[in-house]
Amino acid sequence: MILLLYAFKVSAQIDTTSYPAELKELKALIHQPLRLDCNDFIAVGPKGDISFSFRQWKAVQAKEKLVFKSVQPVPGNEYIRIYDGKMAVVNFLIDVKLLVDGRDVNIKVRRLEVYHKGAEGWCRVAGQGTEVDENLFPIESEDHPGN
Repeated sequence: MILLLYAFKVSAQIDTTSYPAELKELKALIHQPLRLDCNDFIAVGPKGDISFSFRQWKAVQAKEKLVFKSVQPVPGNEYIRIYDGKMAVVNFLIDVKLLVDGRDVNIKVRRLEVYHKGAEGWCRVAGQGTEVDENLFPIESEDHPGN
C-alpha cells in the first residue's frame, strides 16, 4: 500500500503541460536513430565504463565484441521533464537487438539522458542505460504520466 501511494506521488510530480513545443521536439528526437551529442557529452556504459565522445563509446563496444543490430524506443514509456525550456531529463525504454561475440541477444534497456537546448537546437549532454530484468520488473504496455 505504501508503495502504491509513493508511486502516485512520483507520477503526480511529472509536469506534462509546460513547454509543449520542447516536449514535442524531444519526443521526436529520442525516436531518431542518431542523436546529436554536445561537445562535453559523457556516457556511462552498463559496466560502469565512461566515454567522453561517441567515438570512445563505439570503441568500447568493439572491445566487448558487441554490435547493435537495432534500437527501437518502446512507445508509451517516455518520461520527459523540461527545466526552463533549455534543459531536459529524459527517461525512456528501448528494445535492443545485439550481436554479442557472434550470438543474437534481445534485451530491454531503460535509458536516462540529459539534453541541453542551445542556439542550434537540442544536444545530448549525458546518457546511461540499464538492462531491465523483465522477470523482476515486467514491462507494462499502458500509458504512463509524462507521455
